Amino acid sequence: MDHPGTFVLIMVVAVLAPILAHGVSRWLSVPLVIFEIVMGILIGPDVLGWAHTGDVIDVLSELGLAMLIFLAGYEIQFDQVKGDTLNRSVVAWLITLVLGLAAGILLAHGDGFEKGVYIGTALTSTALGTILPVLRDSGDLGSRFGTVMMAMGAVGEFGPIIAMALLLSGRAPAGSAAVLIAFGVLTAAAVFWALRPKPPWFSKVIVTTLHSSAQFAVRLVFLLLVAMLALAEVLGLDVLLGAFAAGLITRLVLNGAAPESSEVVLSKVEAIGFGFLVPLFFVVTGIEFDLDALLAGGGTLLLLPVFLALFLVVRGLPMWLLAPRDLGRRDRSALVLFGSTALPLVVAITTLGVEAGKVEPGEAAALVGAGMLSVLVFPLLGMRLRARPGAPRQRGSRAADEAESW
Repeated sequence: MDHPGTFVLIMVVAVLAPILAHGVSRWLSVPLVIFEIVMGILIGPDVLGWAHTGDVIDVLSELGLAMLIFLAGYEIQFDQVKGDTLNRSVVAWLITLVLGLAAGILLAHGDGFEKGVYIGTALTSTALGTILPVLRDSGDLGSRFGTVMMAMGAVGEFGPIIAMALLLSGRAPAGSAAVLIAFGVLTAAAVFWALRPKPPWFSKVIVTTLHSSAQFAVRLVFLLLVAMLALAEVLGLDVLLGAFAAGLITRLVLNGAAPESSEVVLSKVEAIGFGFLVPLFFVVTGIEFDLDALLAGGGTLLLLPVFLALFLVVRGLPMWLLAPRDLGRRDRSALVLFGSTALPLVVAITTLGVEAGKVEPGEAAALVGAGMLSVLVFPLLGMRLRARPGAPRQRGSRAADEAESW
């Protein structure tokens, strides 16, 4: 049973984290998620021992992860992520998958193919849900660089989920492919419905309830999310696949039915996600971080810098080689750094690996620790490369444009 004090501590951390991030920002721009995870470690059982998770908090944390992936899926703009950029992104990730599986199997030291798959798949992810707020706040999201990063990151989010469904489902490859095809068909049907013109009353209900207690659009968004999560669960797929698909479908529904209200609806959903569920997920990640296993001795701690370097090689090298030719050297380097940032799926994959008995807790802690360092270091370096002296400020993000208006 959850201790009520733990819930209070989690929310205290969630409130303190933005304050600390704001205070430090005058010297160093540290991603908010770092404060959430580090303070979660501090209050967790391996340091101060104040916070211990239970069933309710774990469920809310899983919802937070689903919301993070959902919002990442929502951010994908189909009119920009297409053509040659998308093709390059897919090929880059396929090369990443081959490199990741090879590295994972080598690091498994003969402990089994499945262990290598867990480690290798974790190395192929991109923390798009963590990167997008950084790009949005800096005004880079609407730029050419932001478009390429969105394409590379979208494949880096979606690809590992598909790989997990194919390689870690426990089914035969043919069975896994059949289930994925079934999910794809049902998702395509949902997309077809989303693209169809909606009756006038549908748009009217969205507009008239936008600022009332009914909140039809917000309720519809969460219905779509829960429905896609349930569909993935019924088919035996990872629920993150359902969350990502729900984000894609929601954008199509809102932009088609009530384009003038879609930004307001999104801001309400983001308030629930980034205001409550997502920070709860990251704080709980810190609380459950196995610091003792990481520091237990042996070569476990040495795995952390190894994994951090592998993020750059496995994920970053193919992106450097296949980045669109119109990106300069500095932008390519920044793309590698942003694209090699990984955490949410690393947490999800290593958690599954530990639960299945295929990944040791220390190895999982080293992978998650490397993911945390990537979130702290890589975006900072990437933003420094993007901040050319005298370069005009990029437009295209709501946050940046609002800041300018002040």
